[in-house]
Amino acid sequence: MEKETEFQGVSTPLPNREGQGEGLLNRFLKQTTFTSVEDYNKNLKFIIPENFNFAYDVMDAWAEEKPDGLAILWTNDQGEEIRTTFVQLKEQTDQAASYLMSLGIGKNDPVMLILKRRYEWWVIMLALHKIGAIVIPATHMLTKKDIIYRNTRASVKAIICVDDAYVVSQIQAAMPESPMVKQYITVTDHGKPIPEGFHDWQSEWQQAPKFKKPAFVNENDDTMLMYFTSGTSGEPKMVAHDYLYAMGHLTTGVFWHNLHEGSLHLTVADTGWGKAVWGKFYGQWFAGATVFVFDHEKFNADTLLRQIEKYKVTSFCAPPTIYRFMIREDLSKYDLSSLEYCCTAGEALNPAVFDKFKEKTGIKMMEGFGQTETTMTLGTFPWMEPKPGSMGIPNAQYDIDLLRADGTSCEDGEKGEIVIRVGDKKPIGLFKGYYRDEEKTREAWHDGVYHTGDMAWRDEDGYYWFEGRIDDVIKSSGYRIGPFEVESALMTHPAVVECAITGVPDDIRGMVVKATVVLGKEWKDKAGDDLVKELQQHVKKVTAPYKYPRIVEFVDELPKTISGKIRRVEIRNKDAEK
Repeated sequence: MEKETEFQGVSTPLPNREGQGEGLLNRFLKQTTFTSVEDYNKNLKFIIPENFNFAYDVMDAWAEEKPDGLAILWTNDQGEEIRTTFVQLKEQTDQAASYLMSLGIGKNDPVMLILKRRYEWWVIMLALHKIGAIVIPATHMLTKKDIIYRNTRASVKAIICVDDAYVVSQIQAAMPESPMVKQYITVTDHGKPIPEGFHDWQSEWQQAPKFKKPAFVNENDDTMLMYFTSGTSGEPKMVAHDYLYAMGHLTTGVFWHNLHEGSLHLTVADTGWGKAVWGKFYGQWFAGATVFVFDHEKFNADTLLRQIEKYKVTSFCAPPTIYRFMIREDLSKYDLSSLEYCCTAGEALNPAVFDKFKEKTGIKMMEGFGQTETTMTLGTFPWMEPKPGSMGIPNAQYDIDLLRADGTSCEDGEKGEIVIRVGDKKPIGLFKGYYRDEEKTREAWHDGVYHTGDMAWRDEDGYYWFEGRIDDVIKSSGYRIGPFEVESALMTHPAVVECAITGVPDDIRGMVVKATVVLGKEWKDKAGDDLVKELQQHVKKVTAPYKYPRIVEFVDELPKTISGKIRRVEIRNKDAEK
């Protein structure tokens, strides 16, 4: 679908990349600098090497091109720091690859990583790429049942985990029903006892022989990485990505995050979530930026802001939930002058959050959209002015359209499903399919179209606006109501920290709108009928009156997936049980 659009002018200074890694970017792009959306759409062209491997072709290339450049600045909530240059990272990943090979791990072997934000995650990810193994990042919140499910579905050969009592106990409980797993490795601190049945990473990995690169590592369409979807509905599916998926994130880091070699970038994401490789790995290192990592057990807005202040972070990305808590702090207490650029993804951004953050910092958040199955498909780029609440425009590496239920294309202003049109050649960044599940793959990807399952509409300028998952759309008295538009209206009320909009069956209207609301701490004692009416009247004033929530429930927290997304399906199921 081609559409002539007019975009407003540049909203932020573009980085000067002259002499900064242009040689490396020139290996993968025919043009590395763009001045407008039109220029980007017309001239974004990838150069695809044979047998591309991110660890060798990007990270080892940086080790040669700027060996003393800072690749990682890692710190934790105990005040520890690790600063690693590109050449040091190459040495560490070579050694780690040799160690893993000594344990019998090789090409196409699925290896599950449960490492939280431990520094070793970055080293082991690259090491597994270097030997052609299949990486399966996973969250530390998995239960015994979850681990058995993943081990069985993916034929996991090895598990490398953090030395966390809960994580280790769940893995050990899963062992009897996981005969396919041959190696268990734990990353712990020196001197701590090693769980029974586990290898000790710290004492063993540096004892391995000198690394010898395998004669053949991968082809471009080999499986490199698999993520289990976060399961907002149904059992998690295994999303399989090939080696060009890493290259697909070049646009994420270099153009959406607007990074350069002088950038110190922080993305708030656990390593078990796909957002980690969006924001803490591939795209950032294509740009030659430094990845900043803050390893912490529990999120606290004040602590995070102090880290940005202390280390002079220049670029920041987080889901809207994080920004919601940040803007409730007195931001005048922090020196955030180092911040140049801020992005958000993971869920749609409420305009009220955008406005408040800009008011307090002067920075306009640049929103992006994608899925576990893709890289960034829609985004707000440096050459355009963001519209608060809009996901932006299609990324030029994908052919994006909006479809009606009958498969025809939507007009501007009309709600439809976001899809990716796939021609004769799969676009760089799109997944290979759901591993070992041809039926699920065909459901989502057929007739040359990948269906995202997400609803949106497009305005006259070509900007896309999120409506919700297809399953989340509420049909009430003949109206189709997207949950996000009601959530955005509620979020403009000062009492509301978070909310989720769902539909509840109703004999007369078919469904009615329900709001499940988390209140700010100063409002919690006011929860009651008067506040319910106040919120209902507020929504009627902000958006169309028929969309207001007829039911309002106050809760302490919303049910979320392991990746932090709101599980509206869980709210609907609980209401159905009632």
